Amino acid sequence: MSESTKDLGRKLGLSAVIALGVGTTVGSGIFSSLSEVGAAAGSSLFMVLAFIIGGLLQIPSNFCYAELASAFPEDGGQYVYFREAGSRPLAFLCGWISFWATDPPSISIMALAIVNYLAVFVPIHGLLLKCVAVLFVLFFMCVHLRSVEGGGKFQTIITAMKILPFALIIGVGLFFMRGDLVLSAAPASTATASGIMALLAGVSATTWSYDGMGAACYMSGEIKDPHKNMPLGLILTAFIVLALYAGLTFVASGLLTIDELVASDAPIALLASKIPVIGNYAGTIVSIMAIIVVIGSLSSCIMFQPRIEYAMAKDGLFFKSFAKVHPKYETPYFSIIVQCAVAIVLIFATNLSDLLGYFTLVALLKNFLTFGTIFVLRRKKSYNPSYRLPFGYLMPIIAMFMTGTLIVSTFVWAPVAGLVCAGLAVGTGLPVFYIWDRKNKAENANA
Repeated sequence: MSESTKDLGRKLGLSAVIALGVGTTVGSGIFSSLSEVGAAAGSSLFMVLAFIIGGLLQIPSNFCYAELASAFPEDGGQYVYFREAGSRPLAFLCGWISFWATDPPSISIMALAIVNYLAVFVPIHGLLLKCVAVLFVLFFMCVHLRSVEGGGKFQTIITAMKILPFALIIGVGLFFMRGDLVLSAAPASTATASGIMALLAGVSATTWSYDGMGAACYMSGEIKDPHKNMPLGLILTAFIVLALYAGLTFVASGLLTIDELVASDAPIALLASKIPVIGNYAGTIVSIMAIIVVIGSLSSCIMFQPRIEYAMAKDGLFFKSFAKVHPKYETPYFSIIVQCAVAIVLIFATNLSDLLGYFTLVALLKNFLTFGTIFVLRRKKSYNPSYRLPFGYLMPIIAMFMTGTLIVSTFVWAPVAGLVCAGLAVGTGLPVFYIWDRKNKAENANA
């Protein structure tokens, strides 16, 4: 079978679904989000409640993905859901935005973050720092290009490694918590909100920390028994991340005052320094933790992100070469290589990478509309998911509401830039879609 027509095999199990979700979600953001959520919540009690409530409110999004993935167990994730809901233009824009504006920048940003943490141990600066970041991208590109099974095993191992240090801090920290601090309701001196408004502000501040739990949906076509493993894996992912964050914030509430948390630029390092057993090595431990955590996220993104262009190319809505599957390794090698190549360019063009960050608003709108596809798909007779999310339409409504809070906060952060990027995405994407779509129709008519 030729490399351009060979399909990807189902070689990944339940552990890979969980590893992709947890590995993508638990990233470098957690090393600063404790301070941000603490500042918004205003007290240790509200900080812990904010992470728990925020996590519970994010679980519906994974229930939505579980239903969609069980209905369409194929590679492509959101692209597939828009396509099946009957909106090929939206499906195309989903992949167009991902390739040009969101996915390669995420790879370049994480690769640079790893090397910045490495600089704590080895003096790496300037051009050398960027060259080392490129080596990380190339290494993981080769890992996920050569074998989806090997890549899945590596992702499972690195995800376990990134969870273990947090589990260590939580497990050991429980024995040194101070009773007078645990779940203290004392307000932070910087807090401006009070009562229920403070709690809501804290919940809103947690939403970014839970982003990425549906990563495995992009690889549904490579999951064994997807009708069972995709829903189960996505739901377990949500509860694992929630348990991890809840445990971390609970221990933090018993070791640090809320003012200490809010004032710290490195809250996890400060937390570790308060634990007698590991306190003397807190800085080193947390730097190593950060490297492992970001490596896990980088590996995950290089593994799943190229699948959307692969799926689009199979449908004739992207460059045909992106549908190529390596005859020996059975991976979408061309899609992986090109996405990593764009990421490498962005490593050396950091100003451009920063500008692409303004496309976050468009990416969030894409997520918002994805949850909305359930309202359309459930009215189709051909829609037959093996798993149906509970409570009817309540789950997608909650998922859309939580994504909506991020949309609002992102728009407030950069309204003009966000709107300009949205205009660019639609203005460039739709003409290209109609060109490709017309070409496909002409080819089918002549076939």
